[in-house]
Amino acid sequence: MTDISPEMWAKVPAAEKVAPIAPPAPTYGQEVRRRLWANKPAVVSIVFIILLVIAAFFGPYFSPHTYYKQDLKLANIPPFFETYAVTDGAGETTRFFLNASNFNLYEVDAEGNMLGLLRGGRKEMIKKSQPYEFGDQTLTLDYSKLPVRLLLEDGSEVRPSGWSWNKTYLFGTDQLGRDILVRQLYGAQISLTVAFVATLVNFFIGVFYGGIAGYMGGKVDAVMMRFVEIISTIPLTLYVVLLMVVFDSGLLSIIVAIGSVFWVDMARIVRGQILSLKSQDYVAAARTMGASPARILTRHLLPNSIGPIIVTLTMLIPSAIFIESFMSFIGLGVTPPLASWGSLTSEAVETLRAYPHQLFFPAAAISLTMFAFNFLGDGLRDALDPRVGR
Repeated sequence: MTDISPEMWAKVPAAEKVAPIAPPAPTYGQEVRRRLWANKPAVVSIVFIILLVIAAFFGPYFSPHTYYKQDLKLANIPPFFETYAVTDGAGETTRFFLNASNFNLYEVDAEGNMLGLLRGGRKEMIKKSQPYEFGDQTLTLDYSKLPVRLLLEDGSEVRPSGWSWNKTYLFGTDQLGRDILVRQLYGAQISLTVAFVATLVNFFIGVFYGGIAGYMGGKVDAVMMRFVEIISTIPLTLYVVLLMVVFDSGLLSIIVAIGSVFWVDMARIVRGQILSLKSQDYVAAARTMGASPARILTRHLLPNSIGPIIVTLTMLIPSAIFIESFMSFIGLGVTPPLASWGSLTSEAVETLRAYPHQLFFPAAAISLTMFAFNFLGDGLRDALDPRVGR
């Protein structure tokens, strides 16, 4: 053997080290984040969902209104309106807007804040008119024919001075004079709570039920999946309706009704994943080393199925929101004065022609939320699939 001096084994100075040929390969988590952030609809959906949750649970505390306070004098106020102005002989100007659906005049200030309902004189039922006094000016509301006209004493017609947004009630009021915005936020609380609680129940029951069935196989799998098929023979919505008829209507009842049957699809998906993974070599190695079935299931099989589980959970959230809204729409959901998007929609259908804004906001909230979770689910599905490259 040739003698080698210790000097020949000295460390190479850092300045002389050879640079790596290629950067280190990204981890799976880094690749998932990169693919998810590259999906613009998914990113927008994440932002929308975060803002919705913050607004739903913290927004009502910053509003001067409550979801149950009624003011019948300010019922059916639109979120925006055309303002009119009348100046009397003393130079004082009164601004107001006309609610053409109920022939009422409401006083507002220059910024669009509501000041109250204007009281007019005695209505002329034959002439279909009503006088209003503004100092020395008399304004006549003529609704004998459409469109409604506002006439001064000299017969001239008062024209609107422009559109203004309702600064007091940003989304307007309902038929009982309640603020729609606050009720919308409380409705988001109810709908999101039902959806997330049902999803958690779905996760714990569906994941472990399907995991046990898929791992045990044989007769255990056959018996467990026959039970799932029995539940699946009844349409999910009909089953929830039947349960809601048995239970009293309310938030807890609808959570129990949805959570009791919402795990079936998750159980099937997890079972399929476990059946395809339990024959892998690492499962056989864990079994050879003496790992218990519970440890193999929780430490090896379920973590490797987390991608499809997360995507399925994301996809089932809008389904839970829709079912809760449907239950509330037909009167089997939350009870008044609580509000959910479904109950708000149900109340607004009665006055759709006269006050379409009352239906627009809850319907738009349901639609946008379902779109957001669906886009997020699509983005997670693509991001978690290692076969998808971008």
